[in-house]
Amino acid sequence: MKKRLMSLALVVGLVATTLVSGCSSKKSTIANKDEINVCIASEPQTLDPALNSAVDGGTMLSHLFSGLAKWDQEEDGTVVVVADAAKELVEGVENADGTVTYTYTLRDGLKWSDGKDVTAKDYEFAWNRATSVALAADYGYMFDVIDGYDEIWADNATGSEKLNVHATDDKTLVVTLKNAVPYWNELLAFPVYFPVREDVVSNESWATDPSTYVSNGAYTLDSWSHNSLITLKKNNDYYDADNIKMPTINFYLSDNTNNMLTNFQNGSWQFIDDVPTNEIPKLKKDYSDEYIVGSQLGTYYACWNINEGLLPASSTLTGADKAAAEADIRKALGLLIDRNYIVENITQAGQVPASSFVARGVTDADGKTEFSDNAGHESYTGYYNVASDSYTDNYNKAIETLKKYYTFDESSKKFTNAPTLTYLYNTSEGHKAIGEYIQNAFSGVGINVQLQNQEWATFLTTRKSGDYSLARNGWLADYNDPISFLDMWTSASGNNDIQYGKGDHASLAIYSLDLTSYGYNVNVTNGTWAQTYDVLISTIKSCTDKETRYKLMHLAEDMLMETGCITPLYFYTDPYMLNNQVDGFFETPLGFKFFSEVTYK
Repeated sequence: MKKRLMSLALVVGLVATTLVSGCSSKKSTIANKDEINVCIASEPQTLDPALNSAVDGGTMLSHLFSGLAKWDQEEDGTVVVVADAAKELVEGVENADGTVTYTYTLRDGLKWSDGKDVTAKDYEFAWNRATSVALAADYGYMFDVIDGYDEIWADNATGSEKLNVHATDDKTLVVTLKNAVPYWNELLAFPVYFPVREDVVSNESWATDPSTYVSNGAYTLDSWSHNSLITLKKNNDYYDADNIKMPTINFYLSDNTNNMLTNFQNGSWQFIDDVPTNEIPKLKKDYSDEYIVGSQLGTYYACWNINEGLLPASSTLTGADKAAAEADIRKALGLLIDRNYIVENITQAGQVPASSFVARGVTDADGKTEFSDNAGHESYTGYYNVASDSYTDNYNKAIETLKKYYTFDESSKKFTNAPTLTYLYNTSEGHKAIGEYIQNAFSGVGINVQLQNQEWATFLTTRKSGDYSLARNGWLADYNDPISFLDMWTSASGNNDIQYGKGDHASLAIYSLDLTSYGYNVNVTNGTWAQTYDVLISTIKSCTDKETRYKLMHLAEDMLMETGCITPLYFYTDPYMLNNQVDGFFETPLGFKFFSEVTYK
């Protein structure tokens, strides 16, 4: 899921954050203990569960809606998926053809916020809407594990195709998956799987105004002052209302970290999800029990538009030769970035230099070792050497590679004919600081970089449309499995900001894929991205042998990193501030924050 703020994290298991002991510089008085004032980000792009693709929107939606499952915290701090609208998370039944069927029964008395009954039909409708070609939701591909998805997106589809999901009566939902899926319950807790009602969403602007917003979760949308404040009120008709302790959640909307910190320090806000990076050393000292570094499964990276030319105007390279050269250039430019400098001097919150894309904390097939520790094929771990003493070697390798494509002036030690690049980032002092560092690192060898800042919603649209050359990016796992970092790069994925398999890249037939050694009759030479990478991801999702599945996921990451379009910078940590009188708050390593059980000490 897309992360907008600077703060993100290293994870060694799905354990919610607990406070560290210490003393803060002051004690603030909570004026109204029936509300909590928080700031997790600026204006959300959308509060439609099917269309949201950002962590902040996901946090709000997780308070507003009740899926079949939800995240909850156990007494030891571990966060787990438990039944929500469903009475229980049942085991699937394997069918003769290898498909797996789940039959869910809804709880009694489920209500929409307008008083109407929630029915199984609402889930059936919502899932088909989210996966439809007409809606083209960024996360539509998350339903590809369900039988019938392929037919919906087939070239010869008529538009009448549906998922193999059926409400057999008002309280029973029968779902058939293509095969067993190890992270199925986690998908059920993800916002895109939340229900919506057909008559409500027939109004295209339903999710922009409290007067038309209908939800079924622990809270209702009470008010929305755009670009200022979203207020959620406890839903007394929620089936578990007795255990919802916080009556009101005020989500203040801001991406100005200085503003966030000021409002936290003066006691106006009890939680802020980001802090100015230059204040971190002082906050560690003065707010030792309120400045917290949480854990998340995520990677902060720069992404390249694969359709953006990087060769000088004089180059005559075309086709496969041009693509190979530009991949070389992207990887070389990635070597010019000192990741240790970034985490030690810019982010300063315990982030770990990233040498691969799949985040640290995601385990490999044995369930113990890190997937990232087994990435790459060099003498070092991953695809970039991020050892503290590696930068000089990285720099020299970068220069030698770039000399193959650009003219190098030996007297100035700079390239003279490289095209000017634009680095796109969303509003944040932290993102700006990293952009300025990359700008300086590249300009030091004669490659000019212009910085372009956009507010969050515009930034997402620009990046998604491919109207950029190089952009800031960040990804948090949607569930604890490597495929969450890999399936987003298929040709039809709405989260494929790099534009793999789109535009000019769609017809570029330069990729090879041989899966015969894994027992599959797949051997493609000089195929397109759709004919290779898309096929690989589809094979992974249909694979039920754990060892083979993980080997194939490593192969998928190899394919991604060979393009040079993903330049990993660091594995996230999640620095935030929480008032020391708050009790009952928890977060998940997937990025969602939960305030429903908050009380004050």
